[in-house]
Amino acid sequence: MTKPLRVGVIGVGYLGRFHAEKFAALPETHLVGVADLVWERSREVAKALNTEAFADYRLLIPQVEAVSVAVTTKDHFFVVRECLGAGLHVLVEKPITATVAEADELLRLAERRQRLLMVGHLERFNAAMLELKQQVTAPRFIESHRLSFFKERGTDVDVVLDLMIHDLDHVLNLVPSPVAEIRAAGISVLTDTIDLANARLEFADGCIANLTASRMSLKSMRRFRLFQPEAYLAVDFEAQELTIAQRQKGAVGLIPGVSLDIRRFPKEDVLLKEIQAFVDAVRLGGVPPITGQEGREALKLAQDIITAMRKAKV
Repeated sequence: MTKPLRVGVIGVGYLGRFHAEKFAALPETHLVGVADLVWERSREVAKALNTEAFADYRLLIPQVEAVSVAVTTKDHFFVVRECLGAGLHVLVEKPITATVAEADELLRLAERRQRLLMVGHLERFNAAMLELKQQVTAPRFIESHRLSFFKERGTDVDVVLDLMIHDLDHVLNLVPSPVAEIRAAGISVLTDTIDLANARLEFADGCIANLTASRMSLKSMRRFRLFQPEAYLAVDFEAQELTIAQRQKGAVGLIPGVSLDIRRFPKEDVLLKEIQAFVDAVRLGGVPPITGQEGREALKLAQDIITAMRKAKV
């Protein structure tokens, strides 16, 4: 019988605690311990999950085979570099790092050490988005709105890196063409970073993507719309619902000749699906669903958008 994979979680704040809970629930894994600079937090999570608490993640590293890293973005590079260097497989929360240069160094290290590096773009595991991807043929126009209430968590980075990066990852995963032009604008409202942003991307094949992200909204919204020849596809991430409207001869409905199909998926724990995919990739030796390279490309586009915003202000 195969032994459970020995895992640890580094950083057990809001997101990291959930990572630890998922690992603790999986029969294929043994949660060896959790580490956090805030000792009380580490001890609290460890007690709740019947595991060991560490104040220094370096003491956890020799005891595990794989880790989730959910520390602040600015610390991703240093923590992940140490874990990969020690021969661990790593799942790191998005964005992969704070800079593209840091991401490139981690990719080289993962390849050199022959270790798996996966990035936590968990919206990829939403059932509605997975189905949308199966329906996409030739995207011509994409629109996304990702709005949330203001929270202090995540405000150490621009909203482009905090929220919009989810949709940038989707767009890069769906449009088989390089970005040719970027126009972007953003403003700060309650923080020293960008709190509300809009980006218009034009791809070499003519596809347009218009993305809006805000952490200053009075309501939560996570919606993604895609238009292609003879069809319109829309995902509501919160409802886990996909709407498909497409030309169909003889169809009777709100618009004659257009069929409407609303697919509602059972509410699933997308983080658990992400953690399971990471564990499976480590145990079976496969390619993770979101590679370090894909995380790097999403980060690069996010940084290019932020650069475009700054140029627009000059």
